[in-house]
Amino acid sequence: MGDEVPDELLRHVVRTSGLPPAVASRLVADIMGYFVESAEEYVRRRHTELRAEQVPNARIWTVIREELTTRPVAAPLLSERQLRRIVYG
Repeated sequence: MGDEVPDELLRHVVRTSGLPPAVASRLVADIMGYFVESAEEYVRRRHTELRAEQVPNARIWTVIREELTTRPVAAPLLSERQLRRIVYG
C-alpha cells in the first residue's frame, strides 16, 4: 500500500475535520498503516494476543469471527483475471 495518502481522501479529511493538510495527512497515513494487515495476519495476531490473556480457543474463534465482521483488513492482491471474474463472473 505504501505511505502515500490518496489526494481524494486527504481533501475529504481536511474538508470534514478542519485539520490542516499536514496534520490530516499524518493522521490518515497512521490510520491506513493500522489497517494494512491481511485477514490472515490479523487472525494470527489476535489469536496470539487472546491466548496471552488466557482466553480459551473455543471463545477466541468466536471473538475473532465477530471482530472481522467490522474490521477493515487489507484486500489480497488480485490478478487481472481475478478482477475480470469479479466483474464478469
